[in-house]
Formats: sequence, C-alpha cells, structure tokens
Amino acid sequence: MEKKLKGKNYGEFPIVAIGASAGGFDALKKFFIAMPSDNPGMAFFLVQHLDPAHESTMADLMGRYTTMVVVQAEDGMKVEPDHLYIIPPNKDMGMMNGIIQLMDPSEPHGLRLPINYFLNHLADDQKENSIAIIFSGYGSDGTLGIKAIKAAGGMIMAQDPETADSDSMPNNAIQTGLVDFILPPEEMPEKMISYVKSAHKTINKILTPKEESEQALRKIFMLVRSRTGRDFSYYKENTVYRRIGRRMNVHQIENIPIYLRYLQENPLEIDILFKELLINVTNFFRDDKAFDSLKNNIRDLIIEKSDGDNIRVWVPGCSSGEEVYSIAIIINELLEESGKNLDVQIFGTDIDTDAITTARSGTYSTSISADVNPERLKKFFVKKDNIYIIKNHIREMVVFAPHDVIKDPPFTRIDILSCRNLLIYLNGDAQEKTISNFNYAINKDGLLFLGPSESVGGFVDAFNALDKKWKIFRCIKTPNLFAGL
Repeated sequence: MEKKLKGKNYGEFPIVAIGASAGGFDALKKFFIAMPSDNPGMAFFLVQHLDPAHESTMADLMGRYTTMVVVQAEDGMKVEPDHLYIIPPNKDMGMMNGIIQLMDPSEPHGLRLPINYFLNHLADDQKENSIAIIFSGYGSDGTLGIKAIKAAGGMIMAQDPETADSDSMPNNAIQTGLVDFILPPEEMPEKMISYVKSAHKTINKILTPKEESEQALRKIFMLVRSRTGRDFSYYKENTVYRRIGRRMNVHQIENIPIYLRYLQENPLEIDILFKELLINVTNFFRDDKAFDSLKNNIRDLIIEKSDGDNIRVWVPGCSSGEEVYSIAIIINELLEESGKNLDVQIFGTDIDTDAITTARSGTYSTSISADVNPERLKKFFVKKDNIYIIKNHIREMVVFAPHDVIKDPPFTRIDILSCRNLLIYLNGDAQEKTISNFNYAINKDGLLFLGPSESVGGFVDAFNALDKKWKIFRCIKTPNLFAGL
C-alpha cells in the first residue's frame, strides 16, 4: 500500500469527515471493522462532542479497530491518506490547503457545533473530494455542514436511524434531503469505496462523446422542466454536468444516456436531481463583514427616507429564508436607531417551493446560534425545544413567493436587492439578462448586494461600487438600459 500511495499529494485523495456524538462509539467500531485491511487511500477525521475538561482516549480506542495510523489531531499537521485524525478536546478544527488548523472555540461548551465547523471548512478546502458521514448523536450538529459539502460537490452518508442509539443527528441530516446513502455503519465502507473508485471516471464518461452528452443533457432538461416546471438550460454546463455526474455515481451509472433512461423510469430521481441542481449554501448573516457593510449603506438610505415612506427589498434565490430574515433584522435595528417609521416590504423568492415553505415557517434549528449572536437570538427569536422561531414583528415584514429570476418579470420600485451566489451558476447570457432586470427593478440610488465571487459584468455604467470587496453597488438609472424581457 505504501508503494501505491508514494508521491500522492494532498487533493488527490478523498477526505472523510465523520460526525458522531452520543451513542456513536458502537457505530464507529462497526464502520472501521468493516473497512478493508488494505486501506483505501483516504484520510479520515473523527469529530465528536467532547468534554472540554477531560483528555480524550479516542485515539487509543479507535486504534484497536483499524489498521490505519490513528492520531489525535495537532495544529499544523499535514493531512495524509490512510490516517485517522481525532479532534482534541476543547478545540474547533478546520483545514487550509491540507494542513490541520486548530482553533480555540468562540462558543461555550454546549453551544459549540464542532461538526458543522469542520464540515464547512472541509467543503471550502477539499471541494468534491470531501465526504461527510453522520452517525448517532443528539441535536442537529452536522446539518448545516452537509449542505456545504453537497454544494461543493461532495458525498454524504448518514447512519440508518433505526440502527442508531441516538437518532436525532442522522434524522436531522436525512430531513435535508441531501443525504446520498442511508445505511447501517457496517455497510458504509463498501458503498463509499465504490463511489470513490468511480467518481473520476464518471465525469469523463459524461463528456465523451460530446455530441451524445449534449443531446442527452437537453433531454434531461426537458424531463426536469416537464416534472418541476423549471428550466435549467441557462445554468453553466460544467456545474450541471458535475451535479448530474454525482447522481450517476451514486447509482454507479457510467453512461449519460443510461442515466437518461433511469430518469424516465424513476420519476422520483428527477425530483432528487432537481434538488441537486438547486443546492445553495445559505445561513444567517453569511460573511458577517459583508452584512456590517450592507448595514452601513442601508443606514444612509434610511436617513434619506421620510416617516411614512416605503422601503422595498427583494431577495431572489432566497432559499430557506436566512438571508431575508437577516436583512429584516438589520432594517429593524436601523429603524430603532433612527427613530424612523417606515413601511417595510421584503420579498423573498425562489424556484424551490420546498425552500419557500421552510422560509415561510420562520423555524430553524439551534445550529443557527453559530451565526446569530446571543443578543439577536434573544431579541428576534423564540426558542422552543430544539428550534428557534422568528418573532412575529420580523415575520410580518416579509413575504415569500415562488419566482424564477430568468423567466418571470422582475419586482419593481426596489430600494435594496440582495442576490448572493446565484449568478455564479448561470451562463453568460442568463447573467446579462438578470443584471439588466435588476437594473430595471431597483430605484435610482437603490442598493444591489451580490456574492463575493460575482460582479455586474458589462453593466459597469449602470452601477457604482460602494464596497468593492463585499460587492455592494448603488444603482444608476440611464435611459439606455431596459429590462431584458
């Protein structure tokens, strides 16, 4: 095995993150006993909820059940295949360019979500080479993290809840609809290894021959549109191929015409593919520095308003509503600060009706405490059991509705338009049309808030950059710009 792995560099092997909590040891034992003795050339990380005051003996315990090198993770360690790294007590663990980064926790024990923390950083660092497994445990830690893994193109497994001592962690993961395999621990290694072995072959076979792939892709788009009413032909081809490739790999299908036939024979797979194409990571106050800058710019806009005026906000691609409510909270804080009495109307829209249903409920897991500070949690949320519910005075500011930013007419007379990390999935023509519609929708001197990797493209004369780093623009109306309808 050493000879096979010689010269293997970081980024050339999968990294598997295992999240486990109460009752997880039995699952871990079964999983590693079932792993082949000639280890599969992956690196494994075990992230648990540990008592911060006690030394962990997990490295010694797990060493009894695997032939891999088992070590407690240390700051600055280089990640190597066929190693199992154990999170140390009282540390958050991340990764940067294949180097382990240990951090002192910013949250007290009991509020920390170390599994989400590691999965988010793994997704950023490892992209499609990341794999997440959620085992037995209380609570919902890991639920947000698997969204990041899936958005990055990684794979997700969850323990069959019927085999878990504590089923809330795997159940919460499964309820996202993002889990690829739900299995007992002892059946996971074989399925995971098959997935990894075929992963890189699948995307190559999708693209060869190109003409055949393009014909099949058009037919897949037609099936998705017929079942969901949504057209993905304006998405970037590379993004679409990668996500179709992931579904093919889950089913061990290596030929795109065969996958097309599978979709025809299994309509529920169309629903899953639809969700796969829609994946977008969102959370409250994502990029907190960006929201600080947005708040400062909204403050100026509110100062210019008179009592009784409207302030209209549109958040297309709002997903499950976290960004919409974040902006509502900011505006509420600014109204209290200024003493202004304004009529606030915030529209959150998305093509995913399930996401809209979640957004309308205003109900979120306790994992949002990682993104919302205690003061805001107390002021704007009600805690009930293991959930946080948005308070009525914030929910009353917001309306959610299904809407396709490409196909449907834009909202109008908008003061603030926030569309973050949607444009990056659209092809050039669709991006141009969307930005043109945004210019049509936003009032003169209104604000446009984009994601950190997005821009206004060729519409530089239509928008002034107020914050180049965090992509906040002021809209300039010109007589030569019209909506691309």
